[in-house]
Amino acid sequence: MGSGKSTVALQIHHNLANRQLFGLLLTTLDREGKQVTSRLGVAAPAIEVAPDLDIYSLAVANWPIHYMVCDEAQFYTEAQCEQLARVVDDLEVDVYAFGLLTDFRGRLFAGSQRMLELADEHSPLQVEARCWCGARATHNGRVVNGVVVYEGDTVVVGDTRNTDAQPLFGDSVRYELLCRSHFHNGELGD
Repeated sequence: MGSGKSTVALQIHHNLANRQLFGLLLTTLDREGKQVTSRLGVAAPAIEVAPDLDIYSLAVANWPIHYMVCDEAQFYTEAQCEQLARVVDDLEVDVYAFGLLTDFRGRLFAGSQRMLELADEHSPLQVEARCWCGARATHNGRVVNGVVVYEGDTVVVGDTRNTDAQPLFGDSVRYELLCRSHFHNGELGD
């Protein structure tokens, strides 16, 4: 969403690793595969969190660890969010989870909802994303073939670049940062 969440995740992982602490970097559905990537061009290899991965067992298998950094946590299952809470409580491992709160419809992701219910702390990032009009962006609108849509599968990986190029196959899907007003009106400011 342009808020810098993946950049902060990478920075935390880097800083802790440089302090001789051992931890795991996890992600799911990153646009570049099995790594955490930032639009600033920074990336690091990561463990892919498939829906059937038991994160608590992963932590135990890699013991001793000091921390886990989890990117794209909105896509984690509710069970995986509960496993992360067990990692904190049972293993006394610090967990840093980063993700969007709401999907393209403005509804909480199931993973985000469960994280909010279980988290010891919730800290919005200080980098505010902006709509094309300059207002604070509160929604991540899905744009299919140039039109904001409000229905469809919850998870559709797209791009964030505005491009007029015709897709080779199927629909052109991208995401646009929008304020609440422009999200509800479907206005892209083109």
